[in-house]
Order: sequence, then C-alpha cells, then structure tokens
Amino acid sequence: MNHLSEYNIILASNSPRRKELLAGLDVQFEIKVLSDIDESFPTEMPKKDVATYIATKKANAYQLSSEKDLLITADTVVLLDNEIYGKPADLEDAKRMLRNLSGKTHEVITGVCLTTQKKQHSFSVSSQVRFAVLDEAEIEHYVEKYRPLDKAGAYGIQEWIGYIAVEYISGSYFNIMGLPVQRLYQELKKF
Repeated sequence: MNHLSEYNIILASNSPRRKELLAGLDVQFEIKVLSDIDESFPTEMPKKDVATYIATKKANAYQLSSEKDLLITADTVVLLDNEIYGKPADLEDAKRMLRNLSGKTHEVITGVCLTTQKKQHSFSVSSQVRFAVLDEAEIEHYVEKYRPLDKAGAYGIQEWIGYIAVEYISGSYFNIMGLPVQRLYQELKKF
C-alpha cells in the first residue's frame, strides 16, 4: 500500500464498523464527518444503484482542501422484494424490518466512492444473506438490547442477531458489516 502514502486518506463515516474495517487494511486515515447530508434518491432509480448513488452524493458534499486528499464515502442498503431497507426510523420500524427479513434471503449492497480533487470512482458490492425464522421474543430482545437504529435493515451481522439468525451468506461478510474491504483494497491499488 506504499502508493497510498502520498495521500491523506479521509474516511467520511461515523460508523465504528467502517472505522474498524478500514483500519484492518493497515492504512493511515482520519475521520471527517459532515452532518445532515441529504441521503434521498430518485424513486424511479433502480434499487441496486441506490447505495452507490448515495455514497457519491455524500462525497460530493465535501470540499477537499488538498490535492493529496483521498476521500472514502460509503452507504449500505438492504434490499428485500425490491424494497430498500435503510436505517430504521424508530424501534417499531426496526422490529417491522426484522419481521420482514425473517425466514427470507435478502441482498446487502454497499456503495463506495473514492474521491480526490482530480478524479472520482464509485463501485458497489452485493452479498446475499439468508435469515432463519425469528420469533417475536428474539426480535424484541435484539431490538431492545442492541437498538440497531444506525444499521441498514435494522441489524448488525456481527451482533447477537447474526449468531442466531444468519443461516448462510453468499459474498463478502465485511460488505454486510458495511465496508467491502477486499474490493476496496483492490480499487485503492488501481486508484
């Protein structure tokens, strides 16, 4: 990763999971977060493109101060029956999402955008997750104890719900956590 030493890498995320995952690549980075970035998207947009669209929209909200700045933005969505499951509005919404995911396979898509003053590159990674059937007590326990209001689809695969609900995954586990680090590493090598 020596070629990245010329860059001041900035992760634009408050997510502890994204911080942990990017740190795992052994790159030096700093955190900068703007509040109140509009994460809306056109309703007619294909749902598979939403995460990349929002990651790019987040990147475009930043003003990079140096040619050496390399900004990384990301957005994760859960897709079930062509419906986007973003972050739940409240605990009841989180329970509703988990009831809907129960016993079904859903898709987790993370869009990532790499931005400098001279260029921008976006990509997305998709993983499939199969949930076992969850009973109401399991859903209540998870939502009340873990309060997953900051997580797309109202769950974190690395938490208790991942241990008891995930029957199988196809694709990147780290993508489901919120940052597809293997693909990010490859894209950074090319960048």
